[in-house]
Amino acid sequence: MHYKNTDEPLDKIGRELGVQYVLEGSVRRDPDRVRVTAQLIRVQDQSNIWSQQYDRELRSVLAIQHDIGQEIANEIELALDDRKANAPDAASALSPQAYEAYDLCLKGQYFWNKRTIDGFQQAIDYYQRASEKDPSYARAYAGLSNSYALMGGYSGRPNDEYMQKARAAAMHALALDEGLAEAHTALGLIVQNYDWDWQAAEREFRRAIELNPNYATAHHWYAEHLMWRGRFDEALSESEQARKLDPLSLIISADKGVILYYARQYDPAIEQFWQVREFDPGFARARMIVFAYFQKQEFAEAFDDIEKYDNDKTNDVWYWAFKAYIYNRTGQPNRATESLKVLQEMNRRGDVDAGVFAWAHLGDKDNNEALTWLEKAYEQHSNTMSTLKVEPAFDILRNEPRFQDLLRRVHLDQ
Repeated sequence: MHYKNTDEPLDKIGRELGVQYVLEGSVRRDPDRVRVTAQLIRVQDQSNIWSQQYDRELRSVLAIQHDIGQEIANEIELALDDRKANAPDAASALSPQAYEAYDLCLKGQYFWNKRTIDGFQQAIDYYQRASEKDPSYARAYAGLSNSYALMGGYSGRPNDEYMQKARAAAMHALALDEGLAEAHTALGLIVQNYDWDWQAAEREFRRAIELNPNYATAHHWYAEHLMWRGRFDEALSESEQARKLDPLSLIISADKGVILYYARQYDPAIEQFWQVREFDPGFARARMIVFAYFQKQEFAEAFDDIEKYDNDKTNDVWYWAFKAYIYNRTGQPNRATESLKVLQEMNRRGDVDAGVFAWAHLGDKDNNEALTWLEKAYEQHSNTMSTLKVEPAFDILRNEPRFQDLLRRVHLDQ
């Protein structure tokens, strides 16, 4: 995928990948049929060793995937080793319900990757419909778990309701297929962000990578895990592995910027966030650029970024929290209070994650309010707790005994 839209010569690609042969292919699909073309090329002299075209009716896409994959593998084996091809495995055609579940999961994955509240809600709808179409399809439940697990952090609402649903879906996925990397990855995120069981989370992420080394999200979330624990070099290495597996993923690219921010590498972080915005100026995770600007004391850039790139200012609790935080830290308490009043009104209309209020109070004269809200965030199992060890904005609290006690209770004091 990294080379899909480039004009790099094949010999250069071969050297970069460390391979002697390259398999090129393309897929074209209309409502009823699919056409797959493939060709095997020797890197040394760029000669075509083998090529083939496959046309199939699109009645069972998973069976087609299996059949064509097996045929290509056999043909390559013959072309390279002149050995007898394996007999193709029998691949029974999937039922219409199973095919429809697969298609629904692809749509769910598309909306999940948007990393917006609306996107998660649409993803949940598709994954639920997929699980209803095929109750035995473990990936549908893993996708459902991942969507619920991220909702709290992005919506600014308490985690309890979402994480209980996420855990139930992840456990159901594992009961259906213990060897599914997606299910282990989903469980790893839950025990990390909600239980603060860092050892169990690392086991789940590593197990997922062992089961499927090519699953980009497992490397991505393991990189985050390492980041929360302050292991930044390892985190950047895993992040790069995720990028290689899914080079067009905006969330993987944005979270590399987040790792750089937490590692106090503010200029590279800003550069990384701007690379994400070249593809999607409104991508939510890239809003973290505000804090990199602030740590560099580039306050005008931070304010300008909030106003320019936060699209739904009226209903976005993080928008008002960011404003209150920056006003507090720049000695404008009256304006901070105005933003805080908006948050309080939003809280009266519906629960707001206590971590949001902790951010809004950071920089208060004695920091007591921020610590009080962090205590409430602990009780809510807020995602904010995962950031305590590495967040630069919390540096003003680090010598406080209450903050040190919170670090101990979420097992990040080492």
